[in-house]
Amino acid sequence: MAEQRRPRQTVFPVLRYREADRAIRFLTEAFGFTAEVRYPPEGDPVEHAELRFGESAVMVGSARGEDAGPVSVPPAPQVLFAVVDDPDAHCARARAAGAEILAEPADTDYGSREYAARDPEGNVWGFGTYWRDSAERQD
Repeated sequence: MAEQRRPRQTVFPVLRYREADRAIRFLTEAFGFTAEVRYPPEGDPVEHAELRFGESAVMVGSARGEDAGPVSVPPAPQVLFAVVDDPDAHCARARAAGAEILAEPADTDYGSREYAARDPEGNVWGFGTYWRDSAERQD
C-alpha cells in the first residue's frame, strides 16, 4: 500500500449547509474557492465536499438528520478568516457575486487590510492581509 503524505493543514473546518449545493456555487463564485472533491458530483444532498483556498481547505456538507450520529450537528453560523493579497479586489468579486458585505475594506491598527462578508446561510467570512508573521508569509 502506498504511503499517504500528511497534509500541511491538519485542522479542517467543517460547514453544514441546508442547501450545500448552492453554498458550494456561492463560495466558488463569490470568494474564489475551488471545489476539489465532491460526493456526489452534483445536487443536494452533498455528502462531502472539500473546497480549497490557497493552501487551506474547508469541508462542506449538507445538514443531516439526528440519525446521522455525531455528524448530525445542525447548520449554525460560524466565523472564518482567510488571508488574501488584495482585499479590495476580493471584496469587489464577492459583491459582484451577491455577497452581503458587512464591513468594507479598511486598514486595521495591527497592519492588516480586511473586509467582512456573509454567505447565504449566515456564516461570516473575514478576508484580509493579516498573518501573524508577515515576514514568514513573504518568503
